[in-house]
Parts: sequence; C-alpha cells; structure tokens
Amino acid sequence: MITAEQLKGAEERVEQLNRYLNIEDKRIQWEEEQLRTQDADFWNDQKRAEEQMRLVKGLEKWIRGYEEVRNLADELRLAFDYYKEELVTEQEVDELYSRTIAAIESLELKNMLRNEEDSMDAVLKINAGAGGTEAQDWAQLLMRMYIRWAEAHGYKCSVSHLLDGDDAGIKTCTLEILGDYAYGYLKSENGVHRLVRVSPYNAQGKRMTSFASVFVTPLVDDTITVNIEPARISWDTFRSSGAGGQNVNKVESGVRLRYQYKDPYTGEEEEILIENTETRDQPKNKENAMRLLRSILYDKELQHRMQEQAKVEAGKKKIEWGSQIRSYVFDDRRVKDHRTNYQTTDVDAVMDGKLDGFIKAYLMEFGADTSKQ
Repeated sequence: MITAEQLKGAEERVEQLNRYLNIEDKRIQWEEEQLRTQDADFWNDQKRAEEQMRLVKGLEKWIRGYEEVRNLADELRLAFDYYKEELVTEQEVDELYSRTIAAIESLELKNMLRNEEDSMDAVLKINAGAGGTEAQDWAQLLMRMYIRWAEAHGYKCSVSHLLDGDDAGIKTCTLEILGDYAYGYLKSENGVHRLVRVSPYNAQGKRMTSFASVFVTPLVDDTITVNIEPARISWDTFRSSGAGGQNVNKVESGVRLRYQYKDPYTGEEEEILIENTETRDQPKNKENAMRLLRSILYDKELQHRMQEQAKVEAGKKKIEWGSQIRSYVFDDRRVKDHRTNYQTTDVDAVMDGKLDGFIKAYLMEFGADTSKQ
C-alpha cells in the first residue's frame, strides 16, 4: 500500500508540471490560435494553414497530457481516502498509483524534448561492424530490438532498405519509425553498440565481441524546406533481392540515389548514398529515397544551426573497441550504457525492445544537450 508521502510526492510532481509547462498560458494560446482556424479565408494558403493546424494540435497535446495526469492524481487522492473507508482495495490503490507515476514520467520526459526536431518521426540506420557473420547477426538482433520497441509504443515501423549478411544476419538496414517524438526518444541510440557473448558461429565456443553502429536522424516531410540541387543527383536501379516470386531478379525496382553534397559552411564535399527497396514500385522507391535525402540534409543543417558539427563528426567513430555507447554482455546478464551508467540484468527484456529505462536515463542526464547526441 502506498504511503501518504508517496501520494504527496505524486501530487507535487503534477503541480510542478503545471508550472513547467505553463498550462494556463497554453490554454489561452490554444483558444487564440483555434479562433484563427475559423477564418473564412483560412485554407486559401494551404501551407500556412497546415502550419497553423500543427501549432493548434501541438498545444492541444500538451494540454490533454497534463489533464490526464491531473485527473489520475485526483483519482488517486480519492482512492487513498476511500481505502480508509474500505471502499477500495489496497491492490486497486497501488495499481492506480503505478498508472499515475507512469503518466507523470511520460510527460516529464516529453518536457525535455523541446528542440524543433524532437517531435518528428525518425530514420534509424544500423551498420554491422567488422567481424563477419557474428557482427552481421548482432546487427539483425538490434534491428529486431528497435522494431519491437516501436511496436510496443504504437509507432509504425517499416524497413526502407535491407542488405542481408553473407551467411546470416544483415550488413545494413534502414528503418522508418513514425510516431510522435520518435526522433526525440531514439536520438539517445546514436552510436556504437557492443555485444559480448559465446558466439553460436564459433566452433570452439569462444566468447566474442562484436560491434554495430546506429545512426538516427529526424524524418522530414514536404512542409520542411530543404535545399536540394537537382544537378547533384544521380540514380541507379537494381534488382531487389529476397522473397517475391517471379518479380525477383527480373524487375529493377530497387533504386540507388547518389547526391554530391557540398557543405555550405565548410566547402567540404561528400557523396550521400541512399538505397531503397521498400516496394516493388520503382517510382515509389525513388520518392522514398528523396524523402530520406531531405531528412539527411535537414539533419546536417540542424547540426550547423546548433554549432555542433565538429562534435557530431567526432562522434562518428570507427565501429570498434573504445567507441561504444552501450555494452550488451549476454553471459553476465548485463546491459550497460556508458554515458549514463544506467544498467540492467534483464538482457532478454532489452533485446525484446524494453529500452525506456536507457532512454529516460539519457534524457534525464542530458536533456536538450545536443552535444551528447
């Protein structure tokens, strides 16, 4: 049974959220912005109207989120009092307390995601490190982990590109994860992930170390203005591999986009390579590849805007020992994040997508400090 101190603590956190989020100001702003949408000429400028609707919906989400935790806290107070009169059980009070704390923590975390890009969808790319089959199997395990995390949070997750490993696993894959604050949460996953286990691919049963890199960028849509120079784009097509019957190896539906990017700030040049095999429709794959290109260019602009380009480039270390952000040690039943020192012994749960503890620890320690991304 919860104590009076625990109840008081929950209520104080709700009041703090009320102040931090400026809920009363948001209510007033929402009413004002909502009135603008009722103008007879509102939809004459569709792009401006869509921006206005996003503003209104964004304010509404914060207000509804706070109202949810406020209502839960009020219900918890009533349940606590009713327990004294034996109108509810101890289990019912404890369950309501758990729901209330979970809702409070969820809103507290969202309050830390204040950057423009935090609320966007995410593109997550996984690359296997050196090590052959073992590293490629590790990359596939990570892919499954992030897909399970997305499913558990009600996000839509699709594989826009996948290259199978030589014998098992994958060499690389790109996931698109669609949902509110997907990028804000997943930006904590940027970096090298290290696996230590007795390899099923080693005949001597030796303990082996493998690495895979994870890069996360915000997924932008047509409402975000990104400068793309058509003359710097070139296309290749190729035949998609995998299941698919007669279409496989006969129709060149896969597309490969090459963009000769020139950094407008430093003058440095690099080739951005994007492959998309998401559908059997080549024009659709080209459209998806262009969307991914916009996301990459937008992310590059964000790094310049925040004056973090040098730190971001320094963070893209070689996929090897000493550069990892997190270690997964299967034999010792331990997963540890080296940035926050948060760790857990429930390895199976982590590999099934239960990453919220790591994400929360990262946001609690670094918040909006983009230098740690």
